[in-house]
Amino acid sequence: MRPNSKNFEPEVTASSLSGTSIVISVNPNSGSADRTSLVEEIRQRLIAADLQVEVLTDVNKVVARAGQLSESGTLRAVVSAGGDGTASLLANRLPQGIPMAILPLGTENLLARHLGMSADADQFVDVISNGRYQKMDAGRANGQLFLVMAGCGFDAHVVEKLHQQRKGHISYWSWFRPVVSTLRRYRYPELQISVEPFPEGEGGRDCSETTEVLTKCSARWAFIFNAPRYAMNLPLLPEADPYDGALDLCSFRYGGLLRGMVYLAAVVLRKHRQWCETEFCKFRKLTIKSNTRVPFQLDGDPGGELPVTIEVLPSYLTLLVPAKQR
Repeated sequence: MRPNSKNFEPEVTASSLSGTSIVISVNPNSGSADRTSLVEEIRQRLIAADLQVEVLTDVNKVVARAGQLSESGTLRAVVSAGGDGTASLLANRLPQGIPMAILPLGTENLLARHLGMSADADQFVDVISNGRYQKMDAGRANGQLFLVMAGCGFDAHVVEKLHQQRKGHISYWSWFRPVVSTLRRYRYPELQISVEPFPEGEGGRDCSETTEVLTKCSARWAFIFNAPRYAMNLPLLPEADPYDGALDLCSFRYGGLLRGMVYLAAVVLRKHRQWCETEFCKFRKLTIKSNTRVPFQLDGDPGGELPVTIEVLPSYLTLLVPAKQR
Protein backbone atom coordinates (compact mmCIF):
# COMPACT_ATOMS: atom_id res chain seq x y z
CA MET A 1 0.00 0.00 0.00
CA ARG A 2 1.27 3.47 -0.76
CA PRO A 3 0.37 6.98 0.28
CA ASN A 4 -0.48 9.64 -2.22
CA SER A 5 2.83 11.52 -2.37
CA LYS A 6 1.10 14.63 -3.68
CA ASN A 7 -0.12 15.23 -0.13
CA PHE A 8 3.39 15.46 1.31
CA GLU A 9 5.46 18.51 0.46
CA PRO A 10 9.08 19.05 1.54
CA GLU A 11 9.35 20.80 4.88
CA VAL A 12 11.16 24.12 4.57
CA THR A 13 12.92 24.82 7.86
CA ALA A 14 13.81 28.48 7.42
CA SER A 15 12.98 31.34 5.08
CA SER A 16 16.53 32.72 5.19
CA LEU A 17 20.00 31.28 5.58
CA SER A 18 21.96 31.56 8.81
CA GLY A 19 25.65 31.47 9.67
CA THR A 20 28.64 32.57 7.62
CA SER A 21 30.92 29.53 7.93
CA ILE A 22 31.20 26.74 5.35
CA VAL A 23 33.08 23.47 5.79
CA ILE A 24 33.81 21.69 2.49
CA SER A 25 34.40 17.96 2.99
CA VAL A 26 36.29 16.66 -0.05
CA ASN A 27 36.51 12.98 -0.94
CA PRO A 28 39.70 12.93 -3.05
CA ASN A 29 38.81 9.56 -4.60
CA SER A 30 35.28 10.39 -5.81
CA GLY A 31 34.41 10.27 -9.48
CA SER A 32 36.66 9.59 -12.45
CA ALA A 33 39.04 12.56 -12.08
CA ASP A 34 40.59 15.00 -9.65
CA ARG A 35 38.31 18.05 -9.17
CA THR A 36 40.64 20.07 -6.95
CA SER A 37 40.54 23.09 -9.26
CA LEU A 38 36.72 23.26 -9.10
CA VAL A 39 36.71 23.07 -5.30
CA GLU A 40 39.34 25.82 -5.13
CA GLU A 41 37.34 28.04 -7.51
CA ILE A 42 34.23 27.61 -5.35
CA ARG A 43 36.22 28.32 -2.19
CA GLN A 44 37.59 31.57 -3.61
CA ARG A 45 34.17 32.72 -4.81
CA LEU A 46 32.53 31.98 -1.46
CA ILE A 47 35.25 33.92 0.33
CA ALA A 48 34.60 36.82 -2.06
CA ALA A 49 30.95 36.62 -0.94
CA ASP A 50 32.05 37.30 2.66
CA LEU A 51 31.81 33.69 3.84
CA GLN A 52 34.42 31.84 5.89
CA VAL A 53 35.40 28.62 4.12
CA GLU A 54 37.48 25.63 5.23
CA VAL A 55 38.37 22.71 2.94
CA LEU A 56 39.08 19.40 4.70
CA THR A 57 39.65 15.84 3.47
CA ASP A 58 39.70 14.05 6.85
CA VAL A 59 36.12 13.23 7.81
CA ASN A 60 37.02 13.18 11.52
CA LYS A 61 38.24 16.77 11.26
CA VAL A 62 35.11 17.70 9.29
CA VAL A 63 32.84 16.34 12.01
CA ALA A 64 34.80 18.03 14.80
CA ARG A 65 34.93 21.40 13.05
CA ALA A 66 31.28 21.30 12.03
CA GLY A 67 30.33 20.58 15.63
CA GLN A 68 32.32 23.55 16.88
CA LEU A 69 30.83 25.95 14.32
CA SER A 70 27.31 24.64 14.89
CA GLU A 71 27.64 25.11 18.64
CA SER A 72 28.80 28.70 18.13
CA GLY A 73 25.88 29.38 15.76
CA THR A 74 28.08 30.34 12.81
CA LEU A 75 27.76 27.24 10.60
CA ARG A 76 25.76 27.65 7.40
CA ALA A 77 26.40 24.19 5.92
CA VAL A 78 28.79 21.29 5.51
CA VAL A 79 29.46 20.69 1.81
CA SER A 80 29.66 17.07 0.68
CA ALA A 81 32.13 17.28 -2.23
CA GLY A 82 32.00 13.78 -3.64
CA GLY A 83 29.49 11.13 -4.66
CA ASP A 84 26.49 9.54 -2.98
CA GLY A 85 28.74 7.51 -0.69
CA THR A 86 30.42 10.70 0.56
CA ALA A 87 27.05 12.26 1.39
CA SER A 88 25.96 9.09 3.22
CA LEU A 89 29.21 8.97 5.18
CA LEU A 90 28.74 12.55 6.34
CA ALA A 91 25.08 11.97 7.21
CA ASN A 92 26.15 9.03 9.35
CA ARG A 93 28.88 10.98 11.12
CA LEU A 94 27.39 14.45 11.57
CA PRO A 95 24.90 15.20 14.36
CA GLN A 96 21.30 15.40 13.20
CA GLY A 97 20.28 18.94 12.26
CA ILE A 98 23.59 20.11 10.78
CA PRO A 99 22.78 21.31 7.23
CA MET A 100 24.43 19.63 4.26
CA ALA A 101 24.90 20.89 0.72
CA ILE A 102 25.79 18.48 -2.09
CA LEU A 103 28.58 19.28 -4.57
CA PRO A 104 28.35 16.28 -6.94
CA LEU A 105 31.81 15.00 -7.85
CA GLY A 106 31.04 11.27 -7.98
CA THR A 107 30.16 8.89 -10.80
CA GLU A 108 26.36 8.71 -10.46
CA ASN A 109 25.46 11.57 -8.07
CA LEU A 110 21.91 10.29 -7.62
CA LEU A 111 20.99 12.50 -4.66
CA ALA A 112 22.37 15.62 -6.33
CA ARG A 113 20.36 14.93 -9.47
CA HIS A 114 17.20 14.59 -7.42
CA LEU A 115 17.89 17.86 -5.62
CA GLY A 116 18.73 19.72 -8.83
CA MET A 117 22.39 20.21 -7.88
CA SER A 118 25.25 20.15 -10.39
CA ALA A 119 29.02 20.54 -10.40
CA ASP A 120 28.64 24.03 -11.84
CA ALA A 121 30.47 26.70 -9.84
CA ASP A 122 27.92 29.43 -10.64
CA GLN A 123 24.96 27.34 -9.51
CA PHE A 124 26.66 26.00 -6.40
CA VAL A 125 27.80 29.42 -5.18
CA ASP A 126 24.25 30.69 -5.73
CA VAL A 127 22.83 27.82 -3.64
CA ILE A 128 25.21 28.55 -0.78
CA SER A 129 24.42 32.27 -0.98
CA ASN A 130 20.69 32.26 -1.79
CA GLY A 131 19.34 28.72 -1.31
CA ARG A 132 17.00 27.40 1.37
CA TYR A 133 17.04 24.75 4.06
CA GLN A 134 14.81 21.75 3.46
CA LYS A 135 14.05 18.60 5.45
CA MET A 136 14.27 15.16 3.83
CA ASP A 137 13.71 11.59 5.02
CA ALA A 138 16.58 9.13 5.42
CA GLY A 139 16.68 5.35 5.57
CA ARG A 140 18.47 3.30 8.21
CA ALA A 141 19.75 -0.24 7.64
CA ASN A 142 21.16 -2.09 10.65
CA GLY A 143 22.02 1.28 12.17
CA GLN A 144 23.59 2.79 9.02
CA LEU A 145 21.96 5.71 7.26
CA PHE A 146 21.34 5.79 3.52
CA LEU A 147 19.95 8.72 1.57
CA VAL A 148 18.91 7.38 -1.84
CA MET A 149 18.50 3.60 -1.96
CA ALA A 150 19.54 0.18 -0.70
CA GLY A 151 19.86 -3.06 -2.64
CA CYS A 152 20.07 -6.74 -1.69
CA GLY A 153 21.44 -9.48 -3.90
CA PHE A 154 22.91 -9.05 -7.37
CA ASP A 155 23.65 -5.31 -7.32
CA ALA A 156 25.08 -5.49 -3.81
CA HIS A 157 27.38 -8.32 -4.93
CA VAL A 158 28.62 -6.11 -7.79
CA VAL A 159 29.21 -3.21 -5.39
CA GLU A 160 31.13 -5.52 -3.07
CA LYS A 161 33.35 -6.73 -5.92
CA LEU A 162 34.05 -3.19 -7.12
CA HIS A 163 35.14 -2.00 -3.69
CA GLN A 164 37.41 -5.01 -3.26
CA GLN A 165 39.20 -4.04 -6.49
CA ARG A 166 38.98 -0.25 -6.22
CA LYS A 167 42.13 1.86 -6.25
CA GLY A 168 41.52 5.60 -6.42
CA HIS A 169 39.08 7.18 -8.87
CA ILE A 170 36.45 5.12 -10.68
CA SER A 171 34.45 5.60 -13.88
CA TYR A 172 31.57 3.73 -15.49
CA TRP A 173 34.14 1.38 -17.03
CA SER A 174 35.30 0.43 -13.53
CA TRP A 175 32.04 -1.49 -13.11
CA PHE A 176 32.68 -3.75 -16.14
CA ARG A 177 34.77 -6.46 -14.48
CA PRO A 178 32.63 -6.72 -11.29
CA VAL A 179 29.45 -6.97 -13.39
CA VAL A 180 30.90 -9.69 -15.66
CA SER A 181 32.26 -11.62 -12.68
CA THR A 182 28.90 -11.48 -10.91
CA LEU A 183 26.99 -12.50 -14.03
CA ARG A 184 29.16 -15.62 -14.29
CA ARG A 185 29.04 -16.73 -10.65
CA TYR A 186 26.03 -15.30 -8.86
CA ARG A 187 23.43 -17.89 -7.74
CA TYR A 188 20.45 -15.61 -6.93
CA PRO A 189 19.66 -16.87 -3.42
CA GLU A 190 16.13 -16.50 -2.07
CA LEU A 191 15.34 -13.43 0.01
CA GLN A 192 12.59 -13.57 2.65
CA ILE A 193 11.05 -10.13 3.12
CA SER A 194 8.81 -9.23 6.07
CA VAL A 195 7.10 -5.84 6.11
CA GLU A 196 5.85 -4.21 9.29
CA PRO A 197 2.44 -2.66 8.64
CA PHE A 198 1.72 1.02 9.18
CA PRO A 199 0.32 1.90 12.62
CA GLU A 200 -3.43 2.00 13.04
CA GLY A 201 -5.00 5.33 12.21
CA GLU A 202 -2.39 6.31 9.61
CA GLY A 203 -4.35 5.22 6.58
CA GLY A 204 -3.58 8.46 4.76
CA ARG A 205 0.05 7.38 4.57
CA ASP A 206 -0.82 3.74 4.20
CA CYS A 207 -2.38 2.96 0.87
CA SER A 208 -4.12 3.65 -2.36
CA GLU A 209 -7.17 1.73 -3.47
CA THR A 210 -5.20 -0.16 -6.14
CA THR A 211 -2.47 -1.89 -4.12
CA GLU A 212 -2.83 -4.69 -1.59
CA VAL A 213 -1.10 -4.64 1.78
CA LEU A 214 2.20 -6.53 1.60
CA THR A 215 3.34 -8.25 4.79
CA LYS A 216 5.60 -11.05 3.47
CA CYS A 217 7.08 -12.08 0.14
CA SER A 218 9.90 -14.10 -1.39
CA ALA A 219 12.23 -12.55 -3.96
CA ARG A 220 15.62 -12.89 -5.64
CA TRP A 221 16.14 -9.14 -6.16
CA ALA A 222 15.15 -6.42 -3.69
CA PHE A 223 15.51 -2.63 -3.96
CA ILE A 224 14.52 -0.09 -1.32
CA PHE A 225 14.17 3.56 -2.29
CA ASN A 226 14.08 6.80 -0.36
CA ALA A 227 14.59 8.99 -3.44
CA PRO A 228 13.40 7.85 -6.91
CA ARG A 229 16.88 7.34 -8.38
CA TYR A 230 18.95 4.36 -9.50
CA ALA A 231 22.08 3.82 -11.60
CA MET A 232 21.80 4.77 -15.29
CA ASN A 233 18.53 6.50 -14.36
CA LEU A 234 16.60 3.23 -14.50
CA PRO A 235 12.96 3.96 -13.55
CA LEU A 236 12.53 1.22 -10.95
CA LEU A 237 10.32 3.34 -8.67
CA PRO A 238 9.92 6.85 -10.09
CA GLU A 239 7.12 7.61 -7.62
CA ALA A 240 9.33 7.14 -4.53
CA ASP A 241 9.14 10.33 -2.46
CA PRO A 242 11.83 11.28 0.11
CA TYR A 243 9.42 13.68 1.83
CA ASP A 244 6.51 11.33 2.64
CA GLY A 245 7.77 9.65 5.82
CA ALA A 246 8.05 6.21 4.19
CA LEU A 247 10.37 4.05 2.07
CA ASP A 248 9.45 2.10 -1.07
CA LEU A 249 10.17 -1.56 -1.87
CA CYS A 250 10.51 -3.00 -5.37
CA SER A 251 11.25 -6.74 -5.58
CA PHE A 252 11.46 -9.36 -8.33
CA ARG A 253 10.46 -12.93 -7.59
CA TYR A 254 12.75 -15.11 -9.74
CA GLY A 255 16.51 -15.30 -10.34
CA GLY A 256 18.78 -16.17 -13.22
CA LEU A 257 20.54 -14.22 -15.96
CA LEU A 258 17.79 -14.62 -18.55
CA ARG A 259 15.08 -13.60 -16.11
CA GLY A 260 17.23 -10.64 -15.06
CA MET A 261 17.49 -9.46 -18.66
CA VAL A 262 13.72 -9.71 -19.02
CA TYR A 263 13.24 -7.69 -15.82
CA LEU A 264 15.69 -5.06 -17.06
CA ALA A 265 13.84 -4.71 -20.36
CA ALA A 266 10.54 -4.38 -18.49
CA VAL A 267 11.98 -1.64 -16.28
CA VAL A 268 13.34 0.29 -19.26
CA LEU A 269 9.93 0.05 -20.93
CA ARG A 270 8.17 0.88 -17.61
CA LYS A 271 6.14 -2.35 -17.79
CA HIS A 272 7.41 -4.05 -14.62
CA ARG A 273 4.59 -2.61 -12.48
CA GLN A 274 2.09 -4.73 -14.38
CA TRP A 275 3.70 -8.11 -13.70
CA CYS A 276 2.68 -10.64 -11.08
CA GLU A 277 6.39 -11.45 -10.56
CA THR A 278 7.02 -8.06 -8.93
CA GLU A 279 6.03 -6.66 -5.55
CA PHE A 280 5.75 -3.01 -4.55
CA CYS A 281 4.88 -1.44 -1.26
CA LYS A 282 5.46 1.64 0.82
CA PHE A 283 6.61 0.90 4.36
CA ARG A 284 8.04 2.24 7.57
CA LYS A 285 10.10 -0.85 8.50
CA LEU A 286 10.99 -4.23 6.98
CA THR A 287 13.38 -7.13 7.49
CA ILE A 288 15.17 -9.14 4.79
CA LYS A 289 16.71 -12.53 5.55
CA SER A 290 18.28 -15.39 3.62
CA ASN A 291 19.48 -18.90 4.34
CA THR A 292 22.83 -18.17 2.69
CA ARG A 293 25.30 -15.32 2.58
CA VAL A 294 23.83 -12.28 0.78
CA PRO A 295 25.36 -8.79 0.86
CA PHE A 296 23.45 -5.52 0.82
CA GLN A 297 24.56 -2.12 -0.42
CA LEU A 298 23.69 1.41 0.68
CA ASP A 299 23.98 4.30 -1.77
CA GLY A 300 26.52 2.37 -3.85
CA ASP A 301 28.77 1.32 -0.95
CA PRO A 302 28.90 -2.08 0.80
CA GLY A 303 26.53 -2.16 3.78
CA GLY A 304 27.07 -5.62 5.22
CA GLU A 305 25.30 -8.97 5.00
CA LEU A 306 21.75 -10.16 5.63
CA PRO A 307 19.77 -10.20 7.79
CA VAL A 308 19.03 -6.50 7.59
CA THR A 309 16.32 -4.38 9.18
CA ILE A 310 15.50 -1.23 7.22
CA GLU A 311 13.42 1.66 8.53
CA VAL A 312 12.61 5.24 7.62
CA LEU A 313 13.67 8.29 9.62
CA PRO A 314 11.14 10.96 8.64
CA SER A 315 12.50 14.49 8.04
CA TYR A 316 15.88 13.42 9.43
CA LEU A 317 18.13 15.40 7.09
CA THR A 318 18.53 19.15 6.72
CA LEU A 319 19.74 20.05 3.23
CA LEU A 320 20.73 23.33 1.64
CA VAL A 321 19.09 23.26 -1.81
CA PRO A 322 18.31 25.62 -4.69
CA ALA A 323 15.67 28.21 -3.84
CA LYS A 324 13.38 26.83 -6.57
CA GLN A 325 14.31 23.15 -6.22
CA ARG A 326 10.71 21.88 -5.99
